[in-house]
Amino acid sequence: MDPVQTDDKLTILVVDDEPNIRKTLSYCLKAESHAVVAVGNPADALAEAKRRSFDLAFVDLRLGAEDGMDLIPRLLADSPWMKIVVITAYGSIESAVEAMRRGAEDYIPKPFTPDGVRLLTRRIGRIRRLETEIAALKADREGRSPAMRLRSANADMRRAIDTARKAAASEAIILLQGESGTGKSVLATAIHHWSPRSARPMATVSCPAVPADLLESELFGHVRGAFTGAVRDNPGRIAACRGGTLFLDEIGDLAPPVQAKLLRFIQDKTYERLGDPAPRKADVRIVAATNADLEGRVADGRFREDLFYRLNVISLTVPPLRERPEDIPPLAGAFLAHFSQTNHKPLRGFTAEGEAALEAHPWPGNVRELRNAVERAVILCGGDRIGAGDLPGHIAPARAVPAIGDRLPLAEIEEQHIRRVIADTGSLQEAADVLGIDQATLWRRRKVYGI
Repeated sequence: MDPVQTDDKLTILVVDDEPNIRKTLSYCLKAESHAVVAVGNPADALAEAKRRSFDLAFVDLRLGAEDGMDLIPRLLADSPWMKIVVITAYGSIESAVEAMRRGAEDYIPKPFTPDGVRLLTRRIGRIRRLETEIAALKADREGRSPAMRLRSANADMRRAIDTARKAAASEAIILLQGESGTGKSVLATAIHHWSPRSARPMATVSCPAVPADLLESELFGHVRGAFTGAVRDNPGRIAACRGGTLFLDEIGDLAPPVQAKLLRFIQDKTYERLGDPAPRKADVRIVAATNADLEGRVADGRFREDLFYRLNVISLTVPPLRERPEDIPPLAGAFLAHFSQTNHKPLRGFTAEGEAALEAHPWPGNVRELRNAVERAVILCGGDRIGAGDLPGHIAPARAVPAIGDRLPLAEIEEQHIRRVIADTGSLQEAADVLGIDQATLWRRRKVYGI
């Protein structure tokens, strides 16, 4: 099994037909705490690349009777993230340039010095770390909006967060259960960031979003020609997040054939790509999530019992939003601040009527529904505070228009009349003209009523 990589420590492949070069490079690289595999020919290099994932490869351009130039695209086809440094004699710099055109990252001339190798390897390590961080930031961009700051006033939610933080330091599989939209994916991302694997990639696979016949390829990868439409090699999500975390969202929808292959991978970290019988190993930590009753699916025969027990090592339940009403105001406030900034609208908060509507709604869509409702309200709000009328109709249904003579306070009749006139006119000036008041008076009335 590949070791978990931390900082800029790399897994490196050395390909050179000269034993002394292999020995010198290996010694120099291992002194920097890198994991090194050294081979003498392209066939062995490709075999090693199929067995494990490498961050970096040193490839000699002259490999006896074979050309190292031809090895570059074959290595990159299997591992597109791999950085390749070619080893070349002083007289063949042109060949090194051609190798870089084919995908090599850099070159090192013979004779090389240990200091030159160390400097080059450290630079490549920094590049790999930055690429991983950028990928993580892109994947986590939605989570950076305050869908959940992982703070809660609810005891059950705090307990789930605290347990997740403790479990993150282990290698155990974590199963997150709860209704759709409760924030399971945000918690999974936090677990990755809290874990020792945070410097490595996190890959997310939404099981219901990928057709069942393609899910196996998405997870484990395939080689060109493995099936109709496989026009190029695909390393798969497991290989892409080696040393990191694989998040399987809505795992209850996993097709039975893929369940069997996933079980094998969990047990011995071994898998095969579609169309390639060569076994591969990958050190990946699994976090899974589901809104389904997995025990019920096991009883119905729709989910493997042995896979369920493998996944159910540490199980956490994320409570629905309706069971933690104390979290609604702070979450809504965080969403409002975020979307006010992104939409360049300096809103000051919610009116009392708006807050009451948020707190009264049962939120069947949980945090996701709250996020969408606040985003919509920020975009449509015409004042400096979000009122009930700015929220979606199913959250704050419009009140019946009062009739003349109804037993209602005069202020409520005035508010409803102003709201209706504003809704039926094209501008505030037109609304003021219909109401027979000036815009300044209309502005004050809107502020009083939170319109």
